[in-house]
Amino acid sequence: MLNPFSYFHLPADFVGSFLVSQFTKLPYPDADFKGQTIIVTGANVGLGLEAARHFVRLGASKVILGCRNKEKGDGAKRIIEVTTGRMNVVGVWQVDLSSYESVRQFCERASKLERLDAVVENAGVATPTYEECENMESTITVNVISTFLMALLLLPKLRADAVKYNITPHLTIVASDAHEQASFREQSAPRIFSALRSPKYQSDKYNVSKLLEILTIRELAPAMSSSGKPKIILNTLTPGFCHSELMRHASFPLNLLGWIGKILIGRTTEMGSRTLVAAACAGDETHGTYMTDCKVRDPSKWVQSEKGKDAQQRVYKELLGILEEIEPGVTKNI
Repeated sequence: MLNPFSYFHLPADFVGSFLVSQFTKLPYPDADFKGQTIIVTGANVGLGLEAARHFVRLGASKVILGCRNKEKGDGAKRIIEVTTGRMNVVGVWQVDLSSYESVRQFCERASKLERLDAVVENAGVATPTYEECENMESTITVNVISTFLMALLLLPKLRADAVKYNITPHLTIVASDAHEQASFREQSAPRIFSALRSPKYQSDKYNVSKLLEILTIRELAPAMSSSGKPKIILNTLTPGFCHSELMRHASFPLNLLGWIGKILIGRTTEMGSRTLVAAACAGDETHGTYMTDCKVRDPSKWVQSEKGKDAQQRVYKELLGILEEIEPGVTKNI
């Protein structure tokens, strides 16, 4: 029997659980972030802005908005200040994840903060057209390579402050349930990342990038735990299908379907942002896990399969090699 969802590469059991999740009311954030310093990337609009607003509302001493566009970041800062009534908390730092040098400079600046409690890597792109940044397809550069370059560059700072302030820092990477829709045809290539540097299967690149994030975290978290270094909670999540700017570059018919979908079942941006806040203060049990609706949940069946485990190890090994070429010695931070 023809699967009506096959066009979108949806697993047979995806739609039901997705719809239940979309209509699940998430708990309003009430955690205490008093005294904490938190970085949120992609924070000038959408989920990042709303998450940053929650952190400020919940007492954080400093919230850094990592934004590609400084002017838009300044606008987000004003919105947060007006709506929370808290001044001199939000800082706006420019960072462009399409440039490894920009990521380096951002992390160098972060290393000089008085303290750093949590990093929420929310910045990402989804583009229907093939573009290259840093000699790689842009979605993979931004969503995967630069995201983990930032993560590894910030690990020493997070660990130093774990000891200095007797805290357990959080490193949260925003993934997506779109990983379940990834066809991931490149998995059988001799070199996965080399195969991704191609205009082929461009419509699948965003889904694949979110899958690669989850696969990498499932390898990286145990490696961090076994390092003997101070503990950091590394987790990932899906915010669900939300009103956001992510699909602003989508082409027909996806842009139309996305617009209709948001009207019918889309979460508000604020509701979706609750998942980011929950992950940034979640307990040890979330280390290395994927969260849905503010709770730990298994990722796709494929991720848990033998094929998924094999791809996971290959992706992780290749990515660490790429990161070493970009920043020699960075993998020792693990």
